Amino acid sequence: MRPFVPEDEWTRAFPDWPEQGFRRALVVAAHPDDETLGASGLLQHLHAAGTEVTLVVATDGEAAFPDSGAAERAELGRARRGELERSLAAQGLDVEPIWLGLPDSGLTAHTGELTGVLREHAAGRDLCLLPWPGDPHPDHQAAGRAALAAAPASAHRWSYPIWMWHWRAPDAPDIPWQQACSYRLTSAERAAKAAAVGEFATQLRPGPRGEDPILPREVLAHFDRPVETFFRQPPETSAPVERFAALYQDDTDPWQVETSWYERRKRSLLLGSLPRERYGTVVEPGCGTGVLTRELTGRCDRLIAFDPVPEAAERARAAVPGAEVHEGLVPHALPSGPVDLFVYSELLYYLGEADLGKTIEASVAALRPGGDLVAVHWLPWAPEAPHDGTAVHERLAGHPALETLVTHVDEQFRLDVLRRR
Repeated sequence: MRPFVPEDEWTRAFPDWPEQGFRRALVVAAHPDDETLGASGLLQHLHAAGTEVTLVVATDGEAAFPDSGAAERAELGRARRGELERSLAAQGLDVEPIWLGLPDSGLTAHTGELTGVLREHAAGRDLCLLPWPGDPHPDHQAAGRAALAAAPASAHRWSYPIWMWHWRAPDAPDIPWQQACSYRLTSAERAAKAAAVGEFATQLRPGPRGEDPILPREVLAHFDRPVETFFRQPPETSAPVERFAALYQDDTDPWQVETSWYERRKRSLLLGSLPRERYGTVVEPGCGTGVLTRELTGRCDRLIAFDPVPEAAERARAAVPGAEVHEGLVPHALPSGPVDLFVYSELLYYLGEADLGKTIEASVAALRPGGDLVAVHWLPWAPEAPHDGTAVHERLAGHPALETLVTHVDEQFRLDVLRRR
């Protein structure tokens, strides 16, 4: 058995779990007990808040002791199913597990099958909780990858580590600490978690041939903390246009751009922060239905606006007849210049790393020397977004060809006005 990392080496602190209401959550476990060890407190909290929780368990955990024969494995699998059901009851979770019965220690060969099944259960969920895909156990890696592939674009995705605490060092470079947060358990949740872990008797005692327990005392110490740690798992590629097209089909103004105080205040601050009264050519990618576009027309000689959703671009074209509005997607639709002002509102964080880099570089290249770029973005992390607002603004502020003129940050959004050197 590999040496374990002692609990007292894990001393990092993280921001608190971002409290928000979730309606329906999909929880994925590679083995019975993973979700209890890694996420019991959070699951209790979600359940108490009225979140509908669906738990999918990929394997029965029958191969915990590799030297066991077929009959012993079958018996262990049956025992572990019963343990999980009693554990859920100890946590007060009225949840009936969905058992897939895939081979324990063999999930890697069944990732496609697992993804297909999870996709069915993930439909309509706004939260997906899954094993950390970097966890040093191949079943956890496979279950995590499958869950990420199955999660709908509109779902927040968080992962929980298990074996990382035992077999990885805190300074390992691939641990995504910058995306970590902690849920703080109440005393009642912590007591219920301890009782639930105690139900996994087959993992707490020696194996049938005297093998060391799967969960010895030094391992259990990692899960007796007053907090549980989770990693945000944002998508790696740009948000699909189909996601936004669906929103416009359901609502002609899905973000209440016309009416909400957030949008009106943000728009007023953006317009008031522009350092010049009038510009030559202004480009507004992701113009939506043209509410900001309409106000920008009075500040420039020429306005080019585009949006990837045909319905939005059509409405913007009708609302702002003086602008050049067309259907288009960054970075491909960006003009080559010269441009006097780029306006990016609630767009850049939806771009994957490759598209974000190309969009920033193409925008800077198209700006005249002395031209301006204004960006304003919501700070909380949108589920479809590979980045949050803070990250994309820091990317812009760090560009060597841009000088920051104005920065505004509050609890809702950040605005930056930058000038091409």
